[in-house]
Amino acid sequence: MAVGKSIIRKEAWDKVTGRAKYTNDFKEQGMLHASLVTSPYAHARILSLEARRALAAPGVHAVVTGEGLPLTGEDMRDRPPIAFDKVRYYGEVVAVVVADTLVQAEQAARLVRVAYEPLPAVGSPREALKEGAPLLHEHLDRYEKNKTTYPEPGTNVAQRTKIRKGNIEQGFAESDVIVETSVSFAPSDHIAMETRCATAEIWPDGTIHISASSQSPFMIKKLLHTYFGEETGKVIVHTPLVGGAYGGKAPVQLELLAYLASKAVGGRKVSVWNSREHDMVTSPVHIGLEATVKIGATKEGLFKAMEILFLFDGGAYSDKAIDVSRAAAVDCTGPYHVENVFCDSLCVYTNRPYATPFRSFGHCEQAFAVERAIDELARTLQLDPWEVRRKNAIRPGHTTPTQVRLTKSNVGNMPACLDRLRELMRWDEWQRVEVDAYTVRAKGISSGWKTSTIDTDASSGVILTFNSDGSVNVISGVVEIGTGTKTVLAQIVSERLKMDVDCVHVKMDIDTQTTPEHWKTVASRGTFMAGRAALAAADDAIRQLKDIAACVLRASPDDLEVGFGRVFLRDDPAIFLPIKDIAYGYKFPNGNAIGGQVIGRGRYILRHLTPLDPKTGAGKPGPEWGVCAEGVEIEFNRRDYTYRIVKAYAVIDAGKVLNPKAALGQAMGAMSMGLSFSSREGFLFDNEQRVLNPQLRTYRPIRFGEHPEYIVEFVETPQIDAPYGARGIGEHGLIGMPAALANALSLAAGVPLNELPLVPELIWRTQKGDSYGSV
Repeated sequence: MAVGKSIIRKEAWDKVTGRAKYTNDFKEQGMLHASLVTSPYAHARILSLEARRALAAPGVHAVVTGEGLPLTGEDMRDRPPIAFDKVRYYGEVVAVVVADTLVQAEQAARLVRVAYEPLPAVGSPREALKEGAPLLHEHLDRYEKNKTTYPEPGTNVAQRTKIRKGNIEQGFAESDVIVETSVSFAPSDHIAMETRCATAEIWPDGTIHISASSQSPFMIKKLLHTYFGEETGKVIVHTPLVGGAYGGKAPVQLELLAYLASKAVGGRKVSVWNSREHDMVTSPVHIGLEATVKIGATKEGLFKAMEILFLFDGGAYSDKAIDVSRAAAVDCTGPYHVENVFCDSLCVYTNRPYATPFRSFGHCEQAFAVERAIDELARTLQLDPWEVRRKNAIRPGHTTPTQVRLTKSNVGNMPACLDRLRELMRWDEWQRVEVDAYTVRAKGISSGWKTSTIDTDASSGVILTFNSDGSVNVISGVVEIGTGTKTVLAQIVSERLKMDVDCVHVKMDIDTQTTPEHWKTVASRGTFMAGRAALAAADDAIRQLKDIAACVLRASPDDLEVGFGRVFLRDDPAIFLPIKDIAYGYKFPNGNAIGGQVIGRGRYILRHLTPLDPKTGAGKPGPEWGVCAEGVEIEFNRRDYTYRIVKAYAVIDAGKVLNPKAALGQAMGAMSMGLSFSSREGFLFDNEQRVLNPQLRTYRPIRFGEHPEYIVEFVETPQIDAPYGARGIGEHGLIGMPAALANALSLAAGVPLNELPLVPELIWRTQKGDSYGSV
């Protein structure tokens, strides 16, 4: 009834009319405001901090510093919430000023005097790994960490993930040709429309109320307990609609500052809100990477071996960068069959803003490195880049780098994606043409895949409550971050109950005290996990409806069906009860009653996942692998090195498309992000690792009117254990875009372009042979 249809999003009307409320829209009289004092240095000792003038300023209630605070971090606790003895990145918080108004807090923050002793700053992973490089964390061996985190004390390596499959020496010995490609890009930002913000209030009974623009409200509860010993039952987190996240709102940062600020003022409500500048450098950023990919292949283009080194720029603290580096290792080869794999993926400390997931969670980064190497291999062998990819495409029966055997259900159809991409792009007609003396048109392609490197016990719950008119309320812990997932959950429930989707109402906001937990709204796992829980809740509700109706209709529950607003006899639908008459129980004519409000409960927990073996990387990190093939067509000007992206293509195996227009929107939005990131986004750092462009005047994503034509199609290879066969697709449109653009431009310009962003100056410098790259 609803699955497969383009249902308008449940929150659409509120958003387009401006009625939708976000975290910073909730204001209260008497609420206090915080301003952050941040470091002007990327690496320095804090010699002293003087706050007397700030405390004496009008309206100021407190200045919170980092003395005595515990270290924080999900995988490894290496980050003070407020720097105390040392700062490790430009923009790091050194104090929080709390005042009656934001203006007063900002004015007082300027009165806080901090004396620093500058230290040498480390600016890249390779620099951080050099002998004699400054150690950013001298006590790495003392940090608390989880069992699957492997730091290397005495170095700047926060984590090393090893993938060892087959025999790499034998693979290279069997190769006719070996190519090696190195790529790099600096950290950048997520640029969500809504900047990160949080409020906190501590009631007299000790209950902590936090509102946050977050992808992880339930993790906030857990971490306040882990870091500060607060009772989880007394921590209530509220998350309304979120104005974009893209991984940037998965970590917990401002929520801790709001909690500490409220504690410092006797529990009063305090708001912490990022300006755009603070959101870009003080809060976590999109990770940077330096990578080397070595491919051995036969002269026919069959891959025999891949040796890969990923050096991820985790920035000053490991936080979620450890997970990103692990995720890239898990899928290090891309969606290709490679028997012999040797990969080291390192999360490296530098004096840059600390990193967190970016849409695709390490996979657009991994794909950029591997797909550029594949194009170089094809050029060396004088083979069609499409043919090389098609010949090596992963298939059921093959194994992943972590040695999981694939099936039609858990990997989908990579060859079909490539075949359809070839048709859409008219690949065989031309790949490079010279339009005139200065203009060249060129095409580039790439492939991508992704599994979710997720906690092995990640779970999701859904509650359905029936109303007296027979309609249903869906309550889920999935955060509506712009993906439309909650509308898809309504479609899933509608389909299972055979009910009009307009009769399925969705609770958009999250309250961790009353909403069933959903692990995190990340990893393209919302529809899969919450969808499974929603199906279980619908089945539970159907059982209850049948049980009540069976008593009234004097029939076995096995003979009844639920649908179309009724419970009816399967063999005689004319005998029925309206759901509205039993949704709150049924009252017989004599006044006796049975049943009660129908409340469906559903839950789902991931199954058969395992941690990675620390020596080989063997293990099952996620439930399935989604695949995609993507391409870009560009028009390049050889005179001034400018270019125009004409068309962008994506073919994604969606398993089953639940909402066609929503799926198109997700894919196109992801493609846009990938092209923006690869063509123009990136932080500029000076020699002391200070960010030079932390504002939208100088950090310039793609604007309206600058987009190419987006062409998206879906292949449908159902995932058997997913809701109606649907695979997660929210990130896949981005995965191949940077590599496809780089491949097209490399062909057009006649030089290998292995650095992002692909600005005209980089192309000019590369043609000149300037090893320093772009600004």
